[in-house]
Amino acid sequence: MGAHRDSFGTVDFLRNLPLFRELDLSQLEAIVAATTEQRIAVGAAVFRRGDACDGIHVIVVGRVKLALLAPAGAEKVVEILGPGQSFGEAVMFIDRPYNLYAETLADSLLLHIRKHAILHAVECNTDFARRMLNELSQRQCRLVADIEAYTLKNATERVTGYLLAALAGHASPEQPADVLLAASKSVLASRLNITREHFSRILHDLSHAGLIRVSGRNIHVLDPAGLRDLKS
Repeated sequence: MGAHRDSFGTVDFLRNLPLFRELDLSQLEAIVAATTEQRIAVGAAVFRRGDACDGIHVIVVGRVKLALLAPAGAEKVVEILGPGQSFGEAVMFIDRPYNLYAETLADSLLLHIRKHAILHAVECNTDFARRMLNELSQRQCRLVADIEAYTLKNATERVTGYLLAALAGHASPEQPADVLLAASKSVLASRLNITREHFSRILHDLSHAGLIRVSGRNIHVLDPAGLRDLKS
């Protein structure tokens, strides 16, 4: 870590993210001046539960999991984030320490933007404030959707829902396509609130039914309509 040197073009990177797109150049440069690059190896902690929060993180390269750890050591993955996504906003705004921990799932390059710069941008730019509120609102909606899935949907519906959501990002979501799992099966199983063994068994059953073909972390969805029928 250390002082920011803009070694890869931070201004251009942030300007292309929806959250920062409406900032003018001087406001964006003020954000960059308060930014530190963090190059973190796979499996390393970005922060731990109870650490003080003094800003937000933005992922440039890599993946990060946000998770809770039970006293007995069991892990509950709350979210898996990738390039262009940010985290840490909620606890930053309410001046509380982190209530979960963050760990890299791959060698990662992150940007840490200090709190004072974010607050200044919120005060000076109503569009930025609105986008920040929109981001926090979307996360609340995702949290409610997660609670719904955990309580009202069975494990197969959660897995097929994940695959269909991944397909939604393809140009032709109704056509067969490959889905690359965002993390290892154990991490993704925790994200879906099932055991790794149950997750593997569901993938096996879907494969046996001719709906998917599994090759490591790559899932070839053969029949999107069939998956959707199972989900419904």
